[in-house]
Amino acid sequence: MAPADQTRKAQTAGATPGDTASRLLAWYDVHHRELPWRVSPRDHARGVRPDPYRIWLSEVMLQQTTVEAVKSYFRAFVEKWPDVEALAAAPTEDVMKAWAGLGYYSRARNLKACADLVAARGGRFPDTEAALRDLPGIGAYTSAAITAIAFDRPAAVVDGNIERVISRLFSITMPLSDAKAEIRAHVEGMMPAARPGDFAQAMMDLGATICAPRRPRCMLCPLREDCTAILSGDPEHFPVRLPKADKPLRRGAAFVAVREDGAILLRKRPEKGLLGGMTEVPTTAWTARVDGATTPAAAPFPGEWRRAGTITHVFTHFALELDVFHAHIKGDAPEGHFWSPGREISGEALPTVMKKAIEAAIPGATKKPSPLSATRPHD
Repeated sequence: MAPADQTRKAQTAGATPGDTASRLLAWYDVHHRELPWRVSPRDHARGVRPDPYRIWLSEVMLQQTTVEAVKSYFRAFVEKWPDVEALAAAPTEDVMKAWAGLGYYSRARNLKACADLVAARGGRFPDTEAALRDLPGIGAYTSAAITAIAFDRPAAVVDGNIERVISRLFSITMPLSDAKAEIRAHVEGMMPAARPGDFAQAMMDLGATICAPRRPRCMLCPLREDCTAILSGDPEHFPVRLPKADKPLRRGAAFVAVREDGAILLRKRPEKGLLGGMTEVPTTAWTARVDGATTPAAAPFPGEWRRAGTITHVFTHFALELDVFHAHIKGDAPEGHFWSPGREISGEALPTVMKKAIEAAIPGATKKPSPLSATRPHD
């Protein structure tokens, strides 16, 4: 038997998966996070059931995004569109504008497509993993999360936090990229028949608040008696990750054209591809694979372009560096472009990289105006 297996067997000899789950749920009952989409364990025990729409919306938003970043977006979405029928009835452009800043914009397109389909089927989300996976934008993780949390059905929910907890609990030495099946098997083995939704959320909260990537608070962990990584003396060694490859750097230029009344020239990106359907200032033809031109000579229309700095932005698979140029332009918008009034820029569906470009040329232009400034007469 391998040393890790011997340690694991000795450490968990007196505990059963049911004991582990019970300790975790008892901890969760007291220490759970208050989240705008969550039904607390106390309310859940009183018979309050989660709204599948809110769980679905939160899970889609949380993909590759932090809880803190999502909270304000979630509240704004449910205030505008309180149910799936309302979201389905919304113009796609409005949904993209509301999503701007959350990143991974294909999620927003799939969100709208999923809402349209669910609304067309009567407004009820399916309550099984298999049926949920047939909906746009819902994969294995999201279907399991909705099944467990919204419908309280047993489903193995495994996000980044849970991967870390399981990797440490069982001292999994296999690189994380290769250990997915083993981690899922451990989650399935630990999952209680009762309260599977609370169990999934408890595992998430444990990873987010106690079993953190750096400096885990092991002495406060309800599962410390079962954790083999504590015995190793180096819990931060887990999960084991392969070295990250360096991301390629792409370059291009962005052109921020301003009309004399403060309007900014924008255009819409193609529906498919990177940042599909989002709004942008004109740029050169950079992609994830090739550089674009970086000089004013590449501007899509003539102007007295002056350099306004350089911005960088990191995408999933590459980094981008844009030289930003600024000019004042008169006349109508060129074909395929439109003028957006200065006070409306903050409401456009601008991805973060485009906000950075505009801010480099016109500091403060993408910030939402205060109510006071909105009513103050122009100087």
